[in-house]
Amino acid sequence: MKFCKSFITSACAIAAGALLTSGVFAADVYPNKPVTLVVPFAAGGPTDAVARLIAVPMGKELGQSVIVENTVGAGGTIAATRVARSAPDGYMVFIHHMGMATAPALYKKLPFDPMKDFEYIGQVVDVPMVLLGRKNFPPNNFKELETYIKANKEKVTLANAGPGAVSQLCGLLFMSREGVELTTVPYKGTGPALTDLLGGQVDLLCDQTTQTIPYIKDGLVKTYGVTTPKRLPALPNVPTLDEQGLKGFEVKVWHGMYVSKGTPPTVISKINKALNVALNDPEVKARLVESNIEIVPPAKRTPSGLKDHLEAEINKWGPVIRKAGAYAD
Repeated sequence: MKFCKSFITSACAIAAGALLTSGVFAADVYPNKPVTLVVPFAAGGPTDAVARLIAVPMGKELGQSVIVENTVGAGGTIAATRVARSAPDGYMVFIHHMGMATAPALYKKLPFDPMKDFEYIGQVVDVPMVLLGRKNFPPNNFKELETYIKANKEKVTLANAGPGAVSQLCGLLFMSREGVELTTVPYKGTGPALTDLLGGQVDLLCDQTTQTIPYIKDGLVKTYGVTTPKRLPALPNVPTLDEQGLKGFEVKVWHGMYVSKGTPPTVISKINKALNVALNDPEVKARLVESNIEIVPPAKRTPSGLKDHLEAEINKWGPVIRKAGAYAD
């Protein structure tokens, strides 16, 4: 009997050691198969474009293909839940924009916790935004806009791309800072919202520069300010909202990269290195500049840089969303 117990104990110890060794070995040889990069939005959008641009150089650095996969729905929460529940082995990587920070306030029943269910790879890029008006909207500058909306707030319409969209969040922050409640008009995407702004059906829209700069330069819309701390090289004559009186007003469509909780540090380090190699690639840099997308500084392209920024953004947007009662479910 003692021999049996001793044998069983030894066998368990050997098995446990084998499992530990195999786990370490798996992390050391990572990756030994293609890596999936999950995008929570449809193909062709800004986040998808960034993912596909960096996927190839990331794959070269990792020595395996990085395959972009679109998992669409519920403002990115379906994709986030899928990644959070995936095996912690680094073979399913997630890229998401600031929706990771706003989801806890937007959704009353969120199936994941951004601060507890993920490991962080690093921030990726920022996409600036700009506050626009229809071409024949009476205010010609930001000061005139402030005066006009306070006198006509019941009549002014503010378009957005739907619940949880960054355009909606930008609009909520703007109304909160101005102390007004405008008539918001939600659309199924920024494309239809911008189309109606160009057609004069709505008055205002906060949208990304990636798709609005051509219309701005052609004079097809009025421009009231950019939502970044500094003026944009692509729009040097457009002042920031901050310098026009909305101190600290900043809205960027920032992007971060994640993996599921429990992914080994060695794997996280390899993915982080691949991300940085991709963002330092000359062709990637040139393509992003052409699209008016900003690569974040190296200090932000780290696990701690992303974690700290995510936590700060959750604290920033939570009160704004809850005050407005702008829930998505």
